Amino acid sequence: MTGFLKDKVIAVTGAGRGIGRAVALGCAAEGAAVVVNDHGVGVSGEEPASEVATAVTEEITAAGGTAVAVADTVTTMAGGRRVVQTAVDGFGRIDGVVCVAGILRERMLFNMSEDEWDPVVATHLKGTFTVFRAAAEHMRRQGSGSLIGFTSGNHAGSVSQANYSAAKGGVVSLVRSAALGMHKYGVTANAVAPVARTRMSANVPFALAEMGEPEDVAPLVGYLLSDAARDITGQVYTAAGGKIAVWNQPHEVRAMYAAGRWTMEDIAARLPGTVGQEPMPMLAQIESMSRAAADGARPNARPAG
Repeated sequence: MTGFLKDKVIAVTGAGRGIGRAVALGCAAEGAAVVVNDHGVGVSGEEPASEVATAVTEEITAAGGTAVAVADTVTTMAGGRRVVQTAVDGFGRIDGVVCVAGILRERMLFNMSEDEWDPVVATHLKGTFTVFRAAAEHMRRQGSGSLIGFTSGNHAGSVSQANYSAAKGGVVSLVRSAALGMHKYGVTANAVAPVARTRMSANVPFALAEMGEPEDVAPLVGYLLSDAARDITGQVYTAAGGKIAVWNQPHEVRAMYAAGRWTMEDIAARLPGTVGQEPMPMLAQIESMSRAAADGARPNARPAG
């Protein structure tokens, strides 16, 4: 390794398994001291177990790296503070936080309960906020730092994960807000949308054209944490195997104007041909899958032989 993150102090949430583990190991291998945070819950929110964070910490130290475990939930302000404060107390500073922690509670919107909504939003969105909030306080004083949130392509919409999709969309907006608010303090904020084989991707109901491994995501995250990326902020990057892509920034596309107040009739007459609507690629994909299913085909099946 090249020591790309030498002398950096990085905290990674959800670091006990999957992508979080790969990021923690990758940062440590590049010279960073790593706070390994994982509450140890199952993907569907089962009882937590602290062993997973400890195991990754032991893996890092056995390889000659530096790490400490924090088996705490990031869904509370106290938990987010403990993750960051562990870094500050143990290593004197916090240079980067990477918020990977997440769970799933899949359900169609018309069947989703409050108990299926709240934990997902709390883990993904609030869990990113609690760590960002605690880290930003220190980074503002330092005049440097990197905040990295984890989103998903599903922030553009999901059939049966409205809770997850809403939380991931919230992470994107939180990252952009952090980028705007922390820029003058020398702090960057970016989001990564990974496509990789993990416990959470195992139940995706269709084949993904691009799929990588957790270890494929770690180098991009490490780069965004490094001094080489100090001028990159407010971005959303996809990491899928050998592919890295950047998402566009939201902006108005077309507009129409009235001399006075619009009426519904005027809108009905003008909007379709003037402003129109933007294509929704995922909707087109779903419709294609539905047509194939109606024809008796399996749209993602591999050819026989």
